[in-house]
Amino acid sequence: MLKTPESNQKPLWLVIVRLLRWHKPEGRLILMIPALWAVFLAAAGKPPLPLVGVIVLGTLATSAAGCVVNDLWDRNIDPQVERTRDRPLASRALSIKVGIVVAIVSMACAAVLAFYLNPLSFWLSVAAVPVILLYPGAKRVFPIPQLVLSIAWGFAVLISWSAVTQTLSLPTWLLWGATVLWTLGFDTVYAMSDREDDRRIGINSSALFFGKYAPVAIAIFFAGTILLLTWIGVLLQLHQVFWITLLIASIAWIWQSLRLRQPQLPNPVYGEMFRQNVWIGFILLAGMIAGCL
Repeated sequence: MLKTPESNQKPLWLVIVRLLRWHKPEGRLILMIPALWAVFLAAAGKPPLPLVGVIVLGTLATSAAGCVVNDLWDRNIDPQVERTRDRPLASRALSIKVGIVVAIVSMACAAVLAFYLNPLSFWLSVAAVPVILLYPGAKRVFPIPQLVLSIAWGFAVLISWSAVTQTLSLPTWLLWGATVLWTLGFDTVYAMSDREDDRRIGINSSALFFGKYAPVAIAIFFAGTILLLTWIGVLLQLHQVFWITLLIASIAWIWQSLRLRQPQLPNPVYGEMFRQNVWIGFILLAGMIAGCL
């Protein structure tokens, strides 16, 4: 079996799994969640199963490509950040050439899946590519790079909803807005663990931009998410189960916002809150499906 000399003799495939972050599924699932929100809401809880399969595989391929592109951009920065210094490209466990090949293969897989979609969804998929490719660079020039990431996340809603309806209606844009705000919230939480390293290196982040007001900004993002999801629930006349799950999500986000106001939280807490948002997203997905039926 092929092995990389720089990776302590770990099998090449295992190092690539780490490059794709498949050993940390939360980051893959959290992109899939808004795409599934959209496809189930657009189809009134009963989307075609082949389309759901395409959406699931498409988000996995897209997030994999995004991870590799990010690590290629940051291969000389990640070694200076405690959380990222062991990534395969940062630690030189993989070469740049291998990283580029993996990125191309991931994007090719996503492109093949996109051909299954209708023309509107296909071209929205194409439009998402520059945002995904440029996000890592935004950290160097844009004060709130998490906004660029959030817009990339929002494409998952537009692509999935239009894949069902072939249109972009008001509920689509409300769900897009909720996804953008939710992503701004949980990714600012995630960025809080890297504040000292980012400040030292000179990398931008929303956590640094908002500074001591970051917990307030996160609370506002989550509040906006709740308001937009409420509006969607009213417009689509979702049933009681959705409102129960939205209440659960609201309580969780309020609890996180209050906890973030505590001084000197240990860095692992921010990652823990990020992972909690995965479960919050799936709880809401269950409520949306049940609320449609």
